[in-house]
This record gives sequence, structure tokens and C-alpha cells, in this order.
Amino acid sequence: MALNEVRSLLERNGHIVQEIDGANDHGEDLHVTFVQDGQRTADSLAVQVKGGVSVRTRRGYRVRVGDHGDNWRDGSLPVLCVVHDPEWGGLFWANATRQLRRAEALRKTLKSVVVRRESVLDDSVSEVFVSRMRSYLAREREGVGRWADMADVEFAPNDIVKPFTNDCGEPMVFWQKRGDPFAVLLHHDLDWEPVRIQEQMLRLELIPSIGDIILDGAEAHWLMGCFKSTEWWRRPTKDRSLV
Repeated sequence: MALNEVRSLLERNGHIVQEIDGANDHGEDLHVTFVQDGQRTADSLAVQVKGGVSVRTRRGYRVRVGDHGDNWRDGSLPVLCVVHDPEWGGLFWANATRQLRRAEALRKTLKSVVVRRESVLDDSVSEVFVSRMRSYLAREREGVGRWADMADVEFAPNDIVKPFTNDCGEPMVFWQKRGDPFAVLLHHDLDWEPVRIQEQMLRLELIPSIGDIILDGAEAHWLMGCFKSTEWWRRPTKDRSLV
């Protein structure tokens, strides 16, 4: 019943749904490819479907991760968990990949994916849901989706996002929103906590730094390049909705 509800909703809204044979079920039940204007897009994801009341909690639902954690976090397709509640009715969803990556950033082991009761999936929100997931998948292709998940932030489509890896293999991200007078630094060493930065905070002499954050030479020069190449994007806009 749960699989049929999810399949019916997505197909009713024009998307392609492929069910995974039960004998080959390794934590995903459906593969979904989004369709726009009758044309198949490059945006696909996997779905783990749960039905019944066994996963219900006081505030929503929990889907056990089991031994699927590595695949759901690092696999080639992001994984959503969708729950069908036959008593209360409706479908509810959560991004399992995002939750697992955030747990990794916090050095925690996620035992269950939390599905909130507010995260309803039905025809009335289908267009918004698809738009949100296609934006998420676009950032995955750009190679910055993982860092957004780990920092628990959302990159808008017109944000400038520049990733960098230092010589210790530690990733960091320069994030500039349109019209903001500051950028945001996301850094593995800072537990992915977003830090507001401005060019005048950057120091290249003696011990390179930005604010209170110590940098190595390569990181400092990379940040300088990021600031110089995005100066135009920090200029104030009269109406950001037009950008």
C-alpha cells in the first residue's frame, strides 16, 4: 500500500518511477526521475518507503538506518525516506542523505532518519517538493551538495559557491549570497559552523588569518581570489527579487 501511494503520487504528477525488485532491495524501494514539460530530466534519486504505524513516534516518524548508512550518505543517488501512515493518512518525507551527512559533520552515528509530521508530501506541495529536490540535485552535480548538508545550510540557485581542499585534505567552502556585504566560510576544521567573513578581515602577512581563524598560505590566497572574483556579487541591489 505504501509503495502504491508513493508511486501514484509521483506518476500522477508526471514523473518516472521504477520499483526495485524486492530480491535486490538494499535499502531503496524506488528510483525516481523527474520530468519537466514532458521531457525527462537528469535529476534522479532513490526512495526508501515505509508503511504502517510501527515507525510512528510522538512527533512524527523514525526510519531505522540499519546497515544502509554508508550507501545512503555516500551513494551515487541521494536517498529520501517516505512514510505512509494508513491510520492518519498521507505521506511524509525526509532527506536521509542530508541527515546522515550532518551527523557525520557532528561526529555522530545516526541510527534513525527523522521524518517530521510537518513534511507532508501530496499533490498540493508536489511542485514545490520537486523544485526543491531538483535544486538539491543540481548542487550535488556541482560537487558542493555534501558541504551544504554537513553545514546544514541551503545554497540558493544564484549563490556563488566555491569549494577548496587544503594540503591536509580538509575541504572548505566560500559562499557568497547576492547583495550581502559579507561572505560565509564553511570549514571542516570549524565543524562546518558558518562564519561570516569580509575581505578587510583577511591577513596575508606573518601568520595568515581571517578574523580569529588561522589559515595556511594557500587557504589565504584562495580566499583572496574568492573575494576579488565575487566583488560584483556583493554590490547592493535595489530589488533582489529581480535577480
